[in-house]
Amino acid sequence: MPDPADTLAIHALLGLYGHIIDAREWHRVGELFTADCVYDMTQFNLGVVHGAEAIRALWAAPDAAHPLAHHATNIIVSEDADGTVRVLSKGLGVGRNGRVGSVTYRDIVVRTGAGWRFAARTGELRQPP
Repeated sequence: MPDPADTLAIHALLGLYGHIIDAREWHRVGELFTADCVYDMTQFNLGVVHGAEAIRALWAAPDAAHPLAHHATNIIVSEDADGTVRVLSKGLGVGRNGRVGSVTYRDIVVRTGAGWRFAARTGELRQPP
């Protein structure tokens, strides 16, 4: 298990994700992702994107439909025997029409010289059965 300071920094990374997207500050994507990360939003019809620059381009696309607000919650940080740090969390997104959607995120995070970053992020859309 990462120490408490690392766990707090990882929680801050998840919070920063929502702030950067909601402020439409695409140029800050490097504060969130490694240069070679894997961003899998297949269940949102966005496919799998490789690398921070590709994520920035995806987010900044003129036809990108972003919720008005992203909220991270239920954050659980764990460490595998091999040292891989995983994060399981829930996200709530508030759309322009007032609808609220839910996502489960499954992340792998790594400590870099600039702080914790997502090495892999997968979003699973929560839908009624």
